[in-house]
Amino acid sequence: MVRGSDTDSSRQHPRKAARANVAILAALLASLWFGSSPVVAQTIKIVALGDSLTAGFGLTASEAFPAQLEAALRKRGHDVSIVNAGVSGDTSAGGLARLDWSVPDGTDAVILVLGANDMLRGLDPAQTRKALDDALRRLKARKIDVLVGGMRAAPNLGAEYGGKFDSIYPELAKAHDALIYAFFLDGVAGQRELNLGDGIHPTAKGVSLVVERIIPSVESLIERVKKRRG
Repeated sequence: MVRGSDTDSSRQHPRKAARANVAILAALLASLWFGSSPVVAQTIKIVALGDSLTAGFGLTASEAFPAQLEAALRKRGHDVSIVNAGVSGDTSAGGLARLDWSVPDGTDAVILVLGANDMLRGLDPAQTRKALDDALRRLKARKIDVLVGGMRAAPNLGAEYGGKFDSIYPELAKAHDALIYAFFLDGVAGQRELNLGDGIHPTAKGVSLVVERIIPSVESLIERVKKRRG
């Protein structure tokens, strides 16, 4: 009986060993496929910080710049979320005052579109420069990548004012190593059919053109975020 038991036991050991090997292999594969530290793509969070041009004055939420931009980027395969942090009537100083709560922790990048109301009110360009400079400095300190949406002064304000105002955007972008889209309303400003009755704010169709033209710059912004993440 003892010999018989020894024989049965010896036959069972290979089977147990085989099952153990299968279990080990399964565990190994699971660790490779579903490891404790998987590489998971993270949605890139972008805040569009601006005035009525980003808020979408006179438009529905889905027609506003942030929503149209997010939809266009997703169609191009980008996993992004664009937050609308536009406040109609805001000046550059107003945007700076609310920067910390408008751009929450976890934000990857900001599209900064401020200054149009400064210009329309004829504010001293030096004030606009200082506010935007401070905003860019604070965003840089938080390691948030920035795309500056440039503005241009209306011709009726004169060449001197225009020269001081228009130069703000490229000069600050260069100083803070930020990306720049030279004129946010390129192709839309002055086009009656692309603006609301006030001649200032884009229609949904006008916003679509803004999105179409700014997308290459936003994709460069996305690439910066990806490189910084590693």
